[in-house]
Amino acid sequence: MRRRSFLALPAAAAVLPAPRRTRLTVAADGSGDHTSVQAAIDAVPAGEPAVIGIRPGTYLGQVIIPAAKPLIELRGLGRSPSDVVIADDRANGTLKPDGTPWGTSGSASVTVDGAGLRVTGLTFANLFDEAAHPEITNRQAVAVLTRADKLVFDRVRFLGNQDTLYVNGGRAYFRDCYVEGDVDFIFGRATAAFERCHIHSLNRGSTPNGYVTAPSTLRTNPYGLLFHRSRFTSDAPGGTVFLGRPWHPGQDPEAIGQTIIRESWIGAHIPAAPWTDFGVWPWEEARFAEYRNVGPGATVTADRPQLTDEEAVAYTVDAALRGADGWSPCG
Repeated sequence: MRRRSFLALPAAAAVLPAPRRTRLTVAADGSGDHTSVQAAIDAVPAGEPAVIGIRPGTYLGQVIIPAAKPLIELRGLGRSPSDVVIADDRANGTLKPDGTPWGTSGSASVTVDGAGLRVTGLTFANLFDEAAHPEITNRQAVAVLTRADKLVFDRVRFLGNQDTLYVNGGRAYFRDCYVEGDVDFIFGRATAAFERCHIHSLNRGSTPNGYVTAPSTLRTNPYGLLFHRSRFTSDAPGGTVFLGRPWHPGQDPEAIGQTIIRESWIGAHIPAAPWTDFGVWPWEEARFAEYRNVGPGATVTADRPQLTDEEAVAYTVDAALRGADGWSPCG
């Protein structure tokens, strides 16, 4: 009988240890491992995956997830996303202790530099009160700033006024999320796909009442902001809110912003000509388009570029997020 050498066993037979995964709980009442979200993030060893469960409550203070802390998961442990709130209250023009302003990026309640972040079932907010601070004219107040790749937000609320959600690098997927604001409240150069999301424009009591998007997508990036099967609502008067305008940071001519809205419901707050210029930059030179939208604000006019059926095949959520590495967070 021929004997089989143990050395001939296939490599798959080897049992590898599961990667270590830190698990922490945040509770404001002291019943968890930490009382603040930032303290829990700081406690995660660099480079180690972690799950941070956050019990119901409001957690005030700036949160920063550094690049050295990838693969963190934040889980809201309440019954609904509104039960767990992570917030701060600074604006662009709010002064630091040294007397200089925070700036738009510095105003963020939460800054994400760690790749692979996943967030489920909670709320991010910037609580800056514009009416209480008439002395501050630069009122950009970011709830979340993303500068990392492969981010997933599932059943997450983003609350603010001007510049609520700043997606400024990498790829991000938003599923069943709620985003609220007034001026340019979804903006930046990232590839960001929103699926089954609720996008709500606040009523500023002015005309125009605001702008939903302000993309600054680089010319070399084929995908910018994509909304699929989402809802665009507002309490503002009809026709007073624009879907978007092209942002050119530092007047960068290579920032050819892209916003595509497809198979979504659009309310009457959006006018028949839904795109507008941003300073000297005309909206016609940006990459704005729609496809098969419905609702009272979805009237097709000469001022509303529409994708053809052939073009729409290339602008799906899967295609936008896939990239060279085949990332697929949508399943």
